[in-house]
Amino acid sequence: MRVSVQSDVFDPSQEAADFDANGGGAVVTFNGVVRDDTGTLQAMEIEHYPAMTEAALTEFAVTAKERFDLTNVMVIHRFGTLKPGEVIMMVATAAKHRKQAFQGADFLMDYLKSRAPFWKKEITKNGADWVDAKIADEDALKEW
Repeated sequence: MRVSVQSDVFDPSQEAADFDANGGGAVVTFNGVVRDDTGTLQAMEIEHYPAMTEAALTEFAVTAKERFDLTNVMVIHRFGTLKPGEVIMMVATAAKHRKQAFQGADFLMDYLKSRAPFWKKEITKNGADWVDAKIADEDALKEW
């Protein structure tokens, strides 16, 4: 299991190639990219408290591993200033069967989106605003 909270850029293709399924027959990967829904985003600033963030992401990974009988889990999440189109995070899960691998990845994504202690500020042509929690993200947690 690997959890990394980092400012450094990473190569999702290389991370996927290096990911060890540890005997699993299914591997699922997901890459999150900074998106510009309005056409005005210049950057997103992501802040966090390292000890809190790493502990929370590790807890999510351990929970997913146990709940979905995963053979391996990887979570990488960046912080700092990121521009539209940059990879912000990656999740990889491995399991004996695809259903568990997909469910584990989906579970992790929902928890990362809603419960990971990151603070995000969007810098646009019109100024800067902190990103609020979204009702749809909270609703997704109800499935678990």
